[in-house]
Amino acid sequence: MFYRKFGKRALDILLSGCAILVLSPVLLVVAVLVRTKLGSPVLFHQERPGRKEKIFTLCKFRTMTDARDENGQLLPDSERLTSFGKFLRSTSLDELPELFNIFKGDMSIIGPRPLLVSYLPWYTEEERLRHTVRPGLTGLAQASGRNFLDWDRRLAKDVEYVKNLSFAMDVKVLVMTVKAVFDRSGVAEDTSASEGNLAQIRKARAEAEGRL
Repeated sequence: MFYRKFGKRALDILLSGCAILVLSPVLLVVAVLVRTKLGSPVLFHQERPGRKEKIFTLCKFRTMTDARDENGQLLPDSERLTSFGKFLRSTSLDELPELFNIFKGDMSIIGPRPLLVSYLPWYTEEERLRHTVRPGLTGLAQASGRNFLDWDRRLAKDVEYVKNLSFAMDVKVLVMTVKAVFDRSGVAEDTSASEGNLAQIRKARAEAEGRL
């Protein structure tokens, strides 16, 4: 209980602060490369729900270009994702700016990944437990298969994490994550293709079951 209420946040501040200082040269190099290879802006910003479903702005390094078709519409993600962008995703370097979200208090190092705001109406009551803690840079679902678990299993892993949150659980998830990153296992280059849209999937299920 002490770890959940106080210790976890204290560790987040300490570890994210140290990581920002130690990794500042890496952050600078990646930022320059993103600006050179993908253009401006260097950072990708998107609103996500955090603890108690409070909306915050998530920051990542951008991994796609702004390439458009003849009508000025953005091309599909798969066509805008360059080899450099794929490298950033496979190594998780695109996630490094989230260290500032952690230091600020929007996120935690370990916790359920923050998903899209549009998904909020489609969680079950059990799945809403994922928002009783701060979202994480990595979580049990990502360490267990990252983007290749289906939605039901991913969200079940989030609930499992929340119900069993402890220092030992966080250490376990961190070790699993480091192993997955170095193996580059379970990383989807185009997450929209691998996971589909939760809102669309849940809506289709509800319609099939006659609930809509």
